Amino acid sequence: MPDFDIIILGAGAAGLMAGIEAGRRGRRVLVVDHAKNPGEKIRISGGGRCNFTNVNATHILGRERFLSQNPRFALSALSRYTPDMFIERVKKRGIAFHEKTLGQLFCDGPATQIVAMLIDDLRQAGAAIWTGRSVGSVEKTGEGFRVLVGDGYVTCESLIVATGGKSIPKMGATGFAYSLARQFGLNVTDTRPALVPLTFEEGALEAMKPLAGVSTEAVVSVGKTRFREALLFTHRGLSGPSILQISSYWREGDSIAVDLLPEQDAMAMLQVARKEQPRNHVQTVLAGHLPKRLAQLLGEMINQPGMIGDFSDKKLQPVADQVSRWTLKPVGSEGYRTAEVTLGGVDTTGLDAKTMMARTVPGLYFVGEAVDVTGWLGGYNFQWAWASGFAAGQAA
Repeated sequence: MPDFDIIILGAGAAGLMAGIEAGRRGRRVLVVDHAKNPGEKIRISGGGRCNFTNVNATHILGRERFLSQNPRFALSALSRYTPDMFIERVKKRGIAFHEKTLGQLFCDGPATQIVAMLIDDLRQAGAAIWTGRSVGSVEKTGEGFRVLVGDGYVTCESLIVATGGKSIPKMGATGFAYSLARQFGLNVTDTRPALVPLTFEEGALEAMKPLAGVSTEAVVSVGKTRFREALLFTHRGLSGPSILQISSYWREGDSIAVDLLPEQDAMAMLQVARKEQPRNHVQTVLAGHLPKRLAQLLGEMINQPGMIGDFSDKKLQPVADQVSRWTLKPVGSEGYRTAEVTLGGVDTTGLDAKTMMARTVPGLYFVGEAVDVTGWLGGYNFQWAWASGFAAGQAA
């Protein structure tokens, strides 16, 4: 008889959720993680406040807000474990939280409250958890699986892989899930850093360096995809929510367009300034709508000296274009070092959308970030972790 009914590799959001649900079904569960403490990515998320879900992370909006080679794959799990269901858990625990912009929910206090809630639920469900234990080989047996944990082997009927992707390697992230998937004949889609700051070539970077620390509301777009959120200039390039969002859609060679006056008509604004502030220079006019250092840089780039009252519409147009469609060409990103998630992963064509089990390997499940499902910034990836972990925990 196997030592456990289920072994779960990874004590992050998806792994803990799967363990809780399986344990509540009376399954003998072991959760294993190489890290000393469980839920480390939960602990550091949301600036230490844990953006634990998003009210919009539903199956209704899922096809446009979760990226995958099969955008429909996530909908089954998302429909059966909704943001409201996790919110109810948080309320029952007595954890205070608040909604920020765009449906994002954050703890009022430290993110460790969410970790503590999950660990308590896991233990109450009767599951065991081993931390600080590395996982070695995984073998298929007649009864299930044989896993090398630390210096010894442990056996199980079902194996749930919740080891995440490659993002934030300093916390121990590796491609273990992908190697294991390939070992058992599953495909893995191309992976890349996502929700990550973008970098620029030295010339563009030199011009932007004086703006390090400056933040402003902007619409950032690649093709037809656009996000309106804060943009932040850094010593290495551009960051902030709008940039992190667009990074999931940006590819090498693409340019990004930045509208620094969201929902405003830049040309109309300049025409009003020409009439009402004719003695002002362009930089001064722009400084009335943008951070001063940013207005100064744009003024230098536009290089249109003189008082705005003397400008014709033809002369105003390039100013308006620069403000409303500033075109920049990143050369790369900061990589997995700072990426919040990994785009791509275990190919969903090899998984059952309802249970998360590998179609060709009975008893083998993949959940969370390891799978080719990546959400928008702002709680979407946690909701996928809860939903996919719940699905596997209910089935394994």
